[in-house]
Amino acid sequence: MQSKISEMIGIKYPIFQGGMAWIADASLAGAVSEAGGLGIIAGGNAPKEVVQAEIKKIKEITDKPFGVNIMLLSPFAEEIVDLVCEEKVPVVTTGAGNPSKYMSKFKEHNIKVIPVIPSIALGARMEKIGADAVIVEGMEAGGHIGKLTTMSLVPQVVDALTIPVIAAGGIGDGRGMAAALMLGAAGVQVGTRFLVAKECTVHENYKSKIIKARDIDTVVTCQHFGHPVRAIKNKLTKEYDQLEKQELKSSDPDTTKFDELGQGALKKAVVDGDTDFGSVMAGQIAGLVKKEETAKEIIESYIAEAKEVIATTYQQWI
Repeated sequence: MQSKISEMIGIKYPIFQGGMAWIADASLAGAVSEAGGLGIIAGGNAPKEVVQAEIKKIKEITDKPFGVNIMLLSPFAEEIVDLVCEEKVPVVTTGAGNPSKYMSKFKEHNIKVIPVIPSIALGARMEKIGADAVIVEGMEAGGHIGKLTTMSLVPQVVDALTIPVIAAGGIGDGRGMAAALMLGAAGVQVGTRFLVAKECTVHENYKSKIIKARDIDTVVTCQHFGHPVRAIKNKLTKEYDQLEKQELKSSDPDTTKFDELGQGALKKAVVDGDTDFGSVMAGQIAGLVKKEETAKEIIESYIAEAKEVIATTYQQWI
């Protein structure tokens, strides 16, 4: 199953693993790349030496292409940009900012640049500054989200741009992948499903929370203040809900309360296994995830199911 994006990057399958902060380390990214997808190390707010150590580890795991996700609002963003150039990282995905001031440097080092975008306008801007492709993320995704759904956004971005589009958000199996390809995407990015990969080092409590999730178990916090985040319902999301209702009634809302409430919440869930007051970020497809598998098994199931769905549909309609 080749596409423009897999040919451009040199991967076997057009499946990206999401660059999830605190989660996407060398263990997971290396397993995904070795299995034929594009594994991505999350830079998050980590300093240069932490990301450098993960890059060293992934090079020991696989000799296949991999990427690093750079959060451009990170205080260490410029250091990470220098690092990926020094380490000759093949692919960089970006979020939380505009990578324009780094584009010439990336190009000098033959790095493919693929920003995550939530709208046509931002996608067009990224194409104009020289992005090689874009990741279009719908609000079904886990973590920080935009306002548009994958189903509605992807085909509009595909029509508006000439560079390849990778669909993200709500793609929990091969059926979702087939749907994204039918919408014109050249590939997909997967986050939540890889959270329960055997090579993923998140706390077992986090994995268990996803495996046990139902279709209605995710919620979006901070819809009116701060940055909306999708996570599995727990005591923390209830506190966010109560705080939001309280501040909506105020003539002078205190938005700093939301930052204080969320301080360190993702680390609590990922590292400490606190699924009550930690942020258990996950997409709406969490209800589809039923078991822990290797990254290779996950990727192969996506490809096999997508092929079957496409072939069956073709036979029904000809």
